[in-house]
Amino acid sequence: MVLVAVGLALVAAAMHGTWNVIVKTSADPLVSIYRSTVMGAVILTPFAAVAYLIFRPHFGMTALLCVVVSGVLEIAYMWLLASAYARGELSVVYPIARGSAPLLAVIIGLAVLGEKLTAPQHFGVGLLVAGILAVTLPQASGRATLPALLTGVAIAAYTSIDRVGVRDTAPWFYGWLLILIMAGGMAITIPIAARLGLRRPTGSMPWRLASGVAVIMWGAYLLVLLALSLAPLAIVSPVRETAIVAVAVWGVWRLGERKSAGLKLAGAAATLAGIVLLAV
Repeated sequence: MVLVAVGLALVAAAMHGTWNVIVKTSADPLVSIYRSTVMGAVILTPFAAVAYLIFRPHFGMTALLCVVVSGVLEIAYMWLLASAYARGELSVVYPIARGSAPLLAVIIGLAVLGEKLTAPQHFGVGLLVAGILAVTLPQASGRATLPALLTGVAIAAYTSIDRVGVRDTAPWFYGWLLILIMAGGMAITIPIAARLGLRRPTGSMPWRLASGVAVIMWGAYLLVLLALSLAPLAIVSPVRETAIVAVAVWGVWRLGERKSAGLKLAGAAATLAGIVLLAV
């Protein structure tokens, strides 16, 4: 089952990197994420409804609590990620956001839970810190650093909660409820932010393209949920972050983010290596 989970996480990593590239290069990252989430809910709901009538998956109070809390955290995640992409380069934001999540989990484990690390894990922490610093330094203004780091906080929080939630119900059912919560939450928060003058739309993603992104985005997330139901978080999390290097390379190569390219690519590689060592 572990090998199956690793395979699922690798496919999810490729899909995750793909939709992040599309969202980053869109006219308005937040609206693009919102439309993709709505289309994900629209596409999945008929299948999920039929599957529910056939399989009647168990859904306990633990799963209910987890899906609500995770949904709120993922709404925050989408806002933070869109903010970071609007302010900084793909090759900077993605490694910080994805690399800081496991680093924060380690800090919590050491400071709060009194956990101990092995020598390779200590080295992994060092590589993570060095990698994040390397991709942050090329960004002169640093405007995207804080939202990217906060994105990592949200990722660390909702991934840990999802690890518990998917064990109390079917992963596909849990994921479907999450998408409904997130689509509804974005539909409420975006107009409120606009009325308060907190943001101005700068464009929109065509609904047809949003449908394609939805399949990639939520297909990747459902694969991760399935992988988490088959293997420990310590295995699934590092594997899914293999996209860090691929996305950083894409940003430098295809999007022309050439400033300090060598430092950013080295930082992305160090971040990935650090995550792998933490799983040892």
